[in-house]
Order: sequence, then structure tokens, then C-alpha cells
Amino acid sequence: MWLCLGALVTTTTKAPKMPQDAFLNIKMTKVSTSESLNGAISKYLEYCEIERNLSQNTIKMYHFYLNDFLEWLKNNLKIKEPVVSSINYEDVKKYRIDLNRRISSKSHQEFKKSTQKTFLIALRAFLRYLIIEEGLEVLSPEQIILGKSSDRVPKVLNDDQMQILFTVQDLNRRSGLRDRIILEVLFSTGLRVSELVALNRDDVNLKSDEFTVVGKGGKARTVYLSKSALLWLKKYLATRTDSFKPLFVRYSGKKMDEQDFDGKSLRLNVRSVQRMVKKYIKRTGISVDATPHTLRHTFATGMLREGADLRSVQELLGHSNVSTTQIYTHVTNAQLRDVHKKFHKDVESEEIT
Repeated sequence: MWLCLGALVTTTTKAPKMPQDAFLNIKMTKVSTSESLNGAISKYLEYCEIERNLSQNTIKMYHFYLNDFLEWLKNNLKIKEPVVSSINYEDVKKYRIDLNRRISSKSHQEFKKSTQKTFLIALRAFLRYLIIEEGLEVLSPEQIILGKSSDRVPKVLNDDQMQILFTVQDLNRRSGLRDRIILEVLFSTGLRVSELVALNRDDVNLKSDEFTVVGKGGKARTVYLSKSALLWLKKYLATRTDSFKPLFVRYSGKKMDEQDFDGKSLRLNVRSVQRMVKKYIKRTGISVDATPHTLRHTFATGMLREGADLRSVQELLGHSNVSTTQIYTHVTNAQLRDVHKKFHKDVESEEIT
């Protein structure tokens, strides 16, 4: 018996050794031009999550855009399972024409140039991955020319509209007080709504008017509370007798999950805040179709109008590229009005009194 056991140990512990160089040269994910496009897209999304540390929302959108191209190839080429080598210039050009002619199911209008651009950006990023990370000879991303987008003019609220918006909450109700501070924080900090709902109570130091938030791509930045926002936040937290972790919780809807001692199941979600803003905008009678992002736009344009420099606003918003922040300069250049008044000369007319 012992001999048998000894023989068993001997045969199971001696494994063939792999040369170190060979081990280092192993590639965990290998994509070939003959691989199904669906499989290659899945590996790319894994790469985005693990290597690039992109947010789940960004990965979800990349999946949506790339899957749209995959389904278009299936319908256009009449191939059940397209492969990586199916991507060629002519078909991409036809895909661009299709995007240009599509009608949005929401607006019932043609896709905006900026919307078409997002689909193509995802495709270019995927091709760049295949070339750089997988070493494949596929269509160059540079061959997919991104059409020029029309200038976006962000929707903002003026001072009067903001004042009205901040007066229509029922402060005698817990939800009304909570909603007021949500509006205050959005306007004071320029937070994205996804960043706002992710806040926990211990993220905010009431002795300070600043705190750190983690935004897109795991990028941390410091944001600041105005005196008004800090005051309302203290009032709101003074009414919280619970010890739940989320900063903003719901007071209605389904019961909290069992064994949820931190109150995570009570955390407000993005959709709830969007509906809340819509409700108060409707209540005020403001004609602007405002969203939580409108308050972010209003924050940015207000900062620039008061003299803040573009780079500082970029940092406060958490934009990785200053070109994204530049959209606000279209509505904040007060100097142009002064220049126009000073140097423009009307044609003299007797009718003008």
C-alpha cells in the first residue's frame, strides 16, 4: 500500500516544466481574422474592462454600438456569423450611409451627426485594438472618416428660472427637502447624475465645503459646495435618523431588501432623479425641457460668465479633454456683445427715433 501511495505521489507531483520564455510568450486572448466578429467584440469588451478600467456604462455603450454594426453586417452580407475579416472599407461606407438615413425611435427624426459619430468612434476603437493589441492586419481606423458634427449648444436655465426651480419643493415633506438639496448639489458642483446618486454619507465632510468624487474612467476630482448647498445639506442630514450608507435615499416604492443593513436597496437611482427634475420643471412652467444634465450645463456656463478660465471649469466638470468643455463658450462670450455694440454702425434712417 505504501509503495502504491508513494508511486502515486511521484507520478502526480512531477509535471513537465515549460521553458520560461515560452510561458512569457503565451497570449491569454488571441484573436484571428477568421474568428467570429461576435467573439472578437466580447474579447475587446473584456479588454476595456480589465486593461483600460472603463466604467460599466461605457462598456455597455460600446457593446451597443458594436453589436449594431455586427447585426447590420449580418443583414447586409446575408452571413449568419461574420468574422473579423468581414470588416472592409466598402461595407463600412455602406454602414455610414445607413446611419445617415436612420430615423430615431425617440425623436422620430434622422440621426444627428453627433449620434452617427458615436457609432463610428466605437468601431474605430475596436479596430485600433485589433491592430495594436492583437497584431492583426485589418481595416485602418484612420480610413473611417468622422463627419463634422454640427455645433452643440447646451440647454441652460437663466437666473430667474433657477430661482423659481428652487422654490417649488414641499419642504414639509422629507422627499421635498431631499429634492431641494439634490438640486442644490447638482447646481453647486456640476456633478453628473450618475455621480450624484453614487454618493455616500461619509463621502461628504460637513466641516468642509469640498469633497472628492470618482467620475468617468475612475478619474477622481474635487468638487465644491456653495454656502447655500452646504446649509441645505446640513438641514437634510439632520432629518436622517437612520444609519443607511447612501446620501440620497427614496421614501417610497418597494420595501428595502432583507438583510440590507446599509440601506443600499433604498439608494436613489439615475432614473428617479431624472423624473424628479422633470416634475419640478413642469411644476414651474419653465419652457426648457430640462434634465439633471441641464443643471450641469448651467453650472458650467455660469462659471465661465463670471470669469472662470476654461481649464478650471474643465477640472471641475471632470472632462478629460478641454475640447468637450469648449461647447460652453458658445453661450458665454459676453465680450462679443460689447464689441458689437461698440463697433457696429447702423445705416442711418429717418424712421429710427
